[in-house]
Amino acid sequence: MWVFLLMMSLLSCPAAASTASPDVKPGCQDKCGDVSVPYPFGIGEQSCAMNKPFFLNCTSGADGQPELLFGRNMPVRKISQLNGTVTVGVYTASDCYNETAWNRTESSVTLGSGPFMFSDTLNVFTGIGCDTSAQVINKDRTYGAACLSICTENVSLLENNPCSGSGCCQTSIPRGLKSLNISTSSYNNHANVSDFNPCGFAFLVDRSSLKLSDWPLSRKPKYGNDAYATDVVIEWVVKNETCEKANKTSAYACGSNANCTDSENQGYRCLCEKGFEGNPYLQDGCQDKDECKDPGKNPCEEGTCENVIGDYKCRCPLGKYGDGKTGCKGPGIVTIIAAVGASIFLVVICLLLYMICTKRKKEKNFQENGGKFLKNQRVRIFSEAELVKATNNYADDRKLGEGSFGSVYKGVLTDNTVVAVKKSKGVDKAQMNAEFQKEMSIVSQVNHKNVVKLLGLCLETKVPLLVYEFISNGTLSKHIHDKGSRILASWTNRLRVASETALALDYLHSLADPPVIHGDVKSVNILLDSNYTAKVADFGASVLMSPGKTDILATKIQGTLGYLDPEYLMTGILTVQSDVYSFGVVLVELLTGEMPNSISKSGEKRNVIQHFISALENNHLFKILDFQTADEGEMDEIEAVAELAKGCLNSMGVNRPTMKEVSDELAKLKALHQKSLAHENSEETDHLLGESSQSFCKNIASPPMDQSQTVISLQIENYTNSN
Repeated sequence: MWVFLLMMSLLSCPAAASTASPDVKPGCQDKCGDVSVPYPFGIGEQSCAMNKPFFLNCTSGADGQPELLFGRNMPVRKISQLNGTVTVGVYTASDCYNETAWNRTESSVTLGSGPFMFSDTLNVFTGIGCDTSAQVINKDRTYGAACLSICTENVSLLENNPCSGSGCCQTSIPRGLKSLNISTSSYNNHANVSDFNPCGFAFLVDRSSLKLSDWPLSRKPKYGNDAYATDVVIEWVVKNETCEKANKTSAYACGSNANCTDSENQGYRCLCEKGFEGNPYLQDGCQDKDECKDPGKNPCEEGTCENVIGDYKCRCPLGKYGDGKTGCKGPGIVTIIAAVGASIFLVVICLLLYMICTKRKKEKNFQENGGKFLKNQRVRIFSEAELVKATNNYADDRKLGEGSFGSVYKGVLTDNTVVAVKKSKGVDKAQMNAEFQKEMSIVSQVNHKNVVKLLGLCLETKVPLLVYEFISNGTLSKHIHDKGSRILASWTNRLRVASETALALDYLHSLADPPVIHGDVKSVNILLDSNYTAKVADFGASVLMSPGKTDILATKIQGTLGYLDPEYLMTGILTVQSDVYSFGVVLVELLTGEMPNSISKSGEKRNVIQHFISALENNHLFKILDFQTADEGEMDEIEAVAELAKGCLNSMGVNRPTMKEVSDELAKLKALHQKSLAHENSEETDHLLGESSQSFCKNIASPPMDQSQTVISLQIENYTNSN
């Protein structure tokens, strides 16, 4: 029973939802009497309309029936959001005369400052009578027009009457008119025509609604609630601004799947895109139009209609082809079956050939990339398929970084090992292979805890892929310049990272066999692992040194401006001291938090290195530090590191310290700093233990008063013994 009721309630939900009007905001009234009120118009609550000018009043008319009013006294006949119009009733002006009395009425209408105006294309100003002058002016008296209607005998105003001045006259109104004052007068007080035309009328009217047969010359006016009113079309726009301007504001009125269109009336309106229908002013008002919904009106010339979002497709009958919208072509089902069979056979053959060619190509790449030699080395050989799967086909969201060589992607192997895959751009195979061979020859010989490890390679691609260990906490540069990172908030971590980096570079210069010049030392190429241990990476600009040599003439300048050794830039000779200079720049970056050639707070570009040396020489070092120091002891260490950085930045390479001297000095400072921290922690512990012992002595000096005091004393004694 409960299951049945639940199913019935679920089935009833769509039916309930379908009763809601798609043309109004949720919870808003969609009609007043027989007049539908689509958004942006609204009735009831002001929040139901787009803004105040579009809010309409639904009141009770003279006959007690609901009446929708536009402005003060214009009853609304119809609203079209598709055409951007509102049709309202506007009272006519009249002029009557007989031998004893003269009566004259005028009609005055103002639309206000909102985005509304009388339609100049759909309305026409009309005068009815045989001795009648019909006049119209606007409120500001910047426009005025009139027409004259004369006749000497009773004429019948028929539907095809040209209204050219005999019993009826017409004239147009200009675009943009927002107010009307309509009046009529008589040249001879209807004296010669009063027996068949006692009155004249003037009014603005919708051309499509005007029936001249409803206006016999014998007609007399009515007054009050029964006064004659004609249908007048008012055009509207959302706002008096262009689509380009409106699209940049938060008040943009067009919803999803809707286009903005500029109106001739100096504003914009919204229309549903092709294939959609509904109200474009509501956020989700434009819904997909199901062109196939009515089977009796199949839009396809031939075939079966299938609805798709924003359009429809026509499926041709089996054995034929074409779009179906304009017709289908085809030889027939037998030919189709034969063609399909041949196609399948061809696809199978092509697939087999592709697999054979791909396999041979991978084998060729493997051999050309030194696979025969490398597969016997202590390095893991990955297949191309393994790395494609691990990197999700080198998806953009897996990209870790990009350089001149190519891009680095995060990958997860089948054993859940996280790796970093270096993939070349592959623009010039010969050049890329040379770069790869150079980097591989370097990293395959390097084994140090502060250097990123090479885990393996892939030789099946045109340019081999390098697979490194994944370093999880990003670059040192990120932690220096991201103010949200707290890893480098203390001097302890900055000194440790500097010491670990120097240790890695000293290893490359002194202990690697053969020695290596890194060539591109910078904070971006120093990574931090899960324990925030520094790891030197990216050997794309590195070179191997021959035994007994400490420099090499570079074929091209490589590296990053700001970190490059000025001596290397001038001579083209790369030395181990070039790495020392670049490391000095990294030390300055660690101390000041500024990148080389950064922009100062005043907005001027400045040389950070010169600014740093000047501050150091003028005893202003503490003013440019990027972190808070704990005590004078730390400040002494910082000054020592600053002096070391200054030595590394000497313009002449021979005057710079070696990387070993730099590493040893930083190691000493690190050891001294750790000893100082240990001493402070020991003093703090002794202080806490002293307070605990004094408390214990006080308790044993006084005899216990009761059992609870004895328990407390034993607890204190146990605590003291345990500490």
